[in-house]
Amino acid sequence: MATTGQPRLDRRSFLGVSALSVLGAAGCAPEGTGVRTRTPPPGGATSRSPIAARTKPVPRDWSALREGLAGRLVRPGDAAYDAARRLYNPRFDGIRPAGVAYCADASDVAECLAFARKTGVPVAARSGGHSYAGWSSGTGLIVDVARMNRVRATSGRAVVGAGAQLIDVYDRLAAQGVSIPAGSCPTVGIAGLTLGGGIGVVGRKYGLTCDVLESVQIVTADGRVRTCDADHDADLYWASRGGGGGNFGVAVSFTFRTHPIEDVTVFFLNWPWSMARKALAVWQQWAPTAPDALWANFHLGHDPSPALTVGGLYVGPRAACERLLDPLIDRVGGRLTGRSITQTSYLRAMKIMGGCSSRTLSQCHVQGTLPGRTREGTFPRDDFRASSHLAYRPLSAAGIAALVEQAARPGRHSILVDALGGRIGRVRPDATAYPHRQALFSVQYYAHLSGAAAWVRTARAAMNPHFGDHAYVNYIDPTLKNWRRQYYGANATRLAKVKAAYDPGRLFRFPQAV
Repeated sequence: MATTGQPRLDRRSFLGVSALSVLGAAGCAPEGTGVRTRTPPPGGATSRSPIAARTKPVPRDWSALREGLAGRLVRPGDAAYDAARRLYNPRFDGIRPAGVAYCADASDVAECLAFARKTGVPVAARSGGHSYAGWSSGTGLIVDVARMNRVRATSGRAVVGAGAQLIDVYDRLAAQGVSIPAGSCPTVGIAGLTLGGGIGVVGRKYGLTCDVLESVQIVTADGRVRTCDADHDADLYWASRGGGGGNFGVAVSFTFRTHPIEDVTVFFLNWPWSMARKALAVWQQWAPTAPDALWANFHLGHDPSPALTVGGLYVGPRAACERLLDPLIDRVGGRLTGRSITQTSYLRAMKIMGGCSSRTLSQCHVQGTLPGRTREGTFPRDDFRASSHLAYRPLSAAGIAALVEQAARPGRHSILVDALGGRIGRVRPDATAYPHRQALFSVQYYAHLSGAAAWVRTARAAMNPHFGDHAYVNYIDPTLKNWRRQYYGANATRLAKVKAAYDPGRLFRFPQAV
């Protein structure tokens, strides 16, 4: 069958979204990064004590904070306030922070944390603003790191600033002929993605985003700027690779190992809905055990009628990809209703997977003039609810039937199944804070509009007997019971010890904080 154009799918078919894009990127900051030295404010930016005196801030406190920043503080009443307070999901537009600090560097972050310690104002960190639960905002001070978005690559390493969005990371690294394994949504911040693990479309080949993280620079609750790696603050480095954003500090830079890029092949296969059960049964045996270079997604969508798509990416030429797809197509059988197999550049493939292949780089952002946005941006915000599972064993026939049944219910929703395995699965579960190394695939329940929350809740409950208590922290869900076990498994105990050591006063707190 002839190759056709890439179908217009909901971009969430290929998510690597950071559910909690709230911390800055991590990495050793070399000389020349612009970090300023300031005299610590009263209470001590170097104090390891719990949160200092809690006194309601008065106008002069906010004025002092504004004057102490090299960046910009936006407050209620300012012209930019309504835009500054918005996250990616319009569902949280009603949240009204007391202030949004667009930090220019690590010293600005330390200044904000000193303010929070002194006044008791709640603090939340924000990079891309994609927190599924809205926890990269709040009624206190938002520490926004979008201005810290520089991306540099040399000698097999990339230093990526906290505020860099994925589309810009891919673009700037591609110009140097390299990349890192990361997610697909173009406006997700590198920060939350990495800190929660970092599932993505080349993860089976190159690992999770956190697997190529060599060092992370974090401003901790005491105001210290720490460069963490395997030999320095090693526990904090470990926790920053899958422990979730917003827990241990505000990361401001990452240093990653890069891989050379080459042409890749993207594919989309469609079958009639009547083939969904058989296709899923075949897919779950094929995708998690395929060669590392191949990643595949199984998408059960309903918008407004049910639809089935298998999409994915192969690191290599089209002919080799087709040879790997043939067994899947033959075993599923039936008649394909759509087939697209296209060899393309690495950067264009990331744009296809991110749902912005028809847009310019500037257009692959949300529109606006504040940091992280562009005047030409046309990428839409998205009002949604979501939750997740991790599958440690293949679904039974009853499990397959249940999943297809949930997808077929009326509404506008998707069930997104992403293959894991490969290099991801060859790392010990306790080697990083991300515990789900033996999972075969991730499952995301994603819904829009009225009834979205009820559908997500019902679908996940229906599948819990089949998948068990395993969830991905980057698809954070405020309704989960026993969330520590679901996100972190056996790593939860060590994470709690790291939290107690680096944030004993719990300056960084939200309903599911470690």
